[in-house]
Amino acid sequence: CFCLPTGCCVGNDILPEGPLYVGLGEDLVVNILYKKAPGDIVVWNFNDDNNIATLRANLTVNQAYKGRASVDTTNGFLTVKALTLKDSGDYSLTILTDTGTLAGGVTVQVLAPVSNVVINAEPAEVIEYNDTVALNCTAKGSGLTFTWTNNSNNIVSDGKRVTVTHSLTQESSSSKLTISGVLRYDLVGPIVCKAQNKLGQASSVPFNRTVYYGPEDVILKPSAPSEYVPSKSNFTLTCSASSNPSATFTWFHNEKQITGTDPVLTLKAIEEQGYGKTAGNYKCVAQNAKTKRAVSSAPIKFSVMEPISGIKITGPSGTLLADNSSASLSCQAEAGNVTSVVWLKDGKTLSNTSHVIFSSDSSSISITTLKKEDNGMYKCQLSNSVSQLEAQYSMVVNYGPDSAEVKAVSQVEVDKPVTVTCAVLSVPPANITWMLNGSVIPGQAKKDLVIEKATYKDSGSYTCEAKNSITGKTITSSPVVVTVKEEIDEGLSDGAIAGIVIACLVAVGVAIALFFYCRAKVPVSSPY
Repeated sequence: CFCLPTGCCVGNDILPEGPLYVGLGEDLVVNILYKKAPGDIVVWNFNDDNNIATLRANLTVNQAYKGRASVDTTNGFLTVKALTLKDSGDYSLTILTDTGTLAGGVTVQVLAPVSNVVINAEPAEVIEYNDTVALNCTAKGSGLTFTWTNNSNNIVSDGKRVTVTHSLTQESSSSKLTISGVLRYDLVGPIVCKAQNKLGQASSVPFNRTVYYGPEDVILKPSAPSEYVPSKSNFTLTCSASSNPSATFTWFHNEKQITGTDPVLTLKAIEEQGYGKTAGNYKCVAQNAKTKRAVSSAPIKFSVMEPISGIKITGPSGTLLADNSSASLSCQAEAGNVTSVVWLKDGKTLSNTSHVIFSSDSSSISITTLKKEDNGMYKCQLSNSVSQLEAQYSMVVNYGPDSAEVKAVSQVEVDKPVTVTCAVLSVPPANITWMLNGSVIPGQAKKDLVIEKATYKDSGSYTCEAKNSITGKTITSSPVVVTVKEEIDEGLSDGAIAGIVIACLVAVGVAIALFFYCRAKVPVSSPY
């Protein structure tokens, strides 16, 4: 302010607005915003009553500031060299002029630079939910403020789980970040502590710390296996858990501990220890060596069943004759518990009848008197809950010959081909003998008698004789007459017949019309 001789003060800033920040050991220069006139007396004081220097015609420097302080005789600027922390305070200026007194003041703060920003943490090992973590950030410097970041995001105190406190001194300061009930992601970081003042800033080395947690989410796979597992298969149980450090696993069968290879329990290990023959519950328990926690999986239930192997179907080995022989088929497996037996013939399911009789366990079937319809492929299917196998047997029932019949056209043109067929039912196929007009045709033993070019001598009555070499039965067909002609009269075509019929109808119609016409023209005399 500007003070008049009357003692009144009028506002008039003659010093820069403060505070002024100066680094430790640096020089302080305070400018005057008033243009000094010759003859003005300039007085600089520190903290009101400690004189630094006075400028009149000559400069007088207080003993305490000699060698450090000086005042520019031209403009009255104050310079103080090599500042120490003790030089922080209020600097005041009084200027005595011809017209009155000018006075002003400014605060100067000497700051030590920021350095040695370090994070220390405790405890060394952290358990999720259990522990409270304290991160202490220390730094050298004065006038410090602190900022905490986690993965570049500011950490804000909530006053409950996360708190930040500061301890500030003239030469060094600290900040403490406290996290209670620490969670696994709280310290993944990187966590950085930044200290700063008006002159600069510095950051700590990025910090992170492992938080031990788990086990949790203990999962046993497969979670829903089949009720039965095939014996000696590659079936395995696998246990997993979310845990840090990785969990170790213990296996149990009906609450009794069994030996497993940590996260994997093989069926081989189960069977070698005598388990699996009856249904039982299996589970794994995950343990964390750091958290000292143990968590069990949900149990799963199954039993081990031996798959069916070595299936074989047996049947009669001798010759079977229809209406004479009987047959039994048996289906057995070398290993495995058979729970279902299905019989099929030619792909269709067989059932217990008066003709086909099943044993009590369906492992065999019996046919007392075979029929020709019993020929075919028999198949048995054995199954249990973990496997299914099948075997087949071809049954040959010999019969016949039955129903020998000659089939041929009744007429054939000379030099044209003709085939005469002997149709007969027989197993095995019958031996055929052909006869023409009662005489055996030599060299013809097949069911089809093929004549490449018919001649007149091929006309006649054809019969075939069929003989079954197994049954010994012989049958002769009825004769069929085949006639060889020069040219076969095939008669009128359908179109020709239709034309003739139409022509005849037209002729009859014309004749009737003519009759009535003529009668109308001839007068008839009265009988009276």
